[in-house]
Amino acid sequence: MKLEKIIAVRPEKTIYRDGDKIIKLFNEDYSKSDVLNEALNQARIEETGLPVPKLLDVEQIDGKWAIVFEYIEGTTLEELMATNPEKEDEYLELFVNLQMTVHEKRSALLNKLKDKMHRKINETSLDATTRYELQTRLEGMPKHVKVCHGDFNMSNIIITKDGTPYIIDWAHATQGNASADVARTYLLFNLQGKTELAEKYLKLFCLKSDTAKQYIQKWLPIVAASQSVKGKPEEKELLIKWASVVEYE
Repeated sequence: MKLEKIIAVRPEKTIYRDGDKIIKLFNEDYSKSDVLNEALNQARIEETGLPVPKLLDVEQIDGKWAIVFEYIEGTTLEELMATNPEKEDEYLELFVNLQMTVHEKRSALLNKLKDKMHRKINETSLDATTRYELQTRLEGMPKHVKVCHGDFNMSNIIITKDGTPYIIDWAHATQGNASADVARTYLLFNLQGKTELAEKYLKLFCLKSDTAKQYIQKWLPIVAASQSVKGKPEEKELLIKWASVVEYE
């Protein structure tokens, strides 16, 4: 296996291409359990029939854990939208349709979204009163078992030359309430400074899925608190603001 062609570099991992394979190589201090959980998520999502790259291998390379995937030749939806802004509505509809297709699936052995959110809220720097409010709100949300991607954004959608979409990066996949997944996507658009696109996305999703906008907004403080644990300084002010409100406005 050749680690020569770098596709992307992230704080905790480097992604390489070797022919028809993608190698996601994690740093030496990266949690083994998190690597294995990501690989297990990928295998379980594959079994749902969703369009995803195949998991090929999990191994160690020079003392570092690596996950090997099938390489998908194509362009991300984010890149396509940047190149063809006149097709924004078309791409956004494809994006929403794909997310709704994900939410139609079930995978009984995935980790539960509510359990993950409870843990993340407890890990935040928010005061005890705010944490209590968020935990109470979370506990009161309807319990669902829909597949949730956990990081559904346009850079995680690859479109092949023949127009086939593939969904990548299932590290944060859970089963739970789809509206939490939608709230997170809306939040990610806002964190990228794409506020108009965020509003257009939310309106379109609510229209196509017949979901009340207010229902998704109730998840925003919860997902903002969860995102704040990532510790990105440039995001902290906005996330703490959103996580601290009892009723999102």
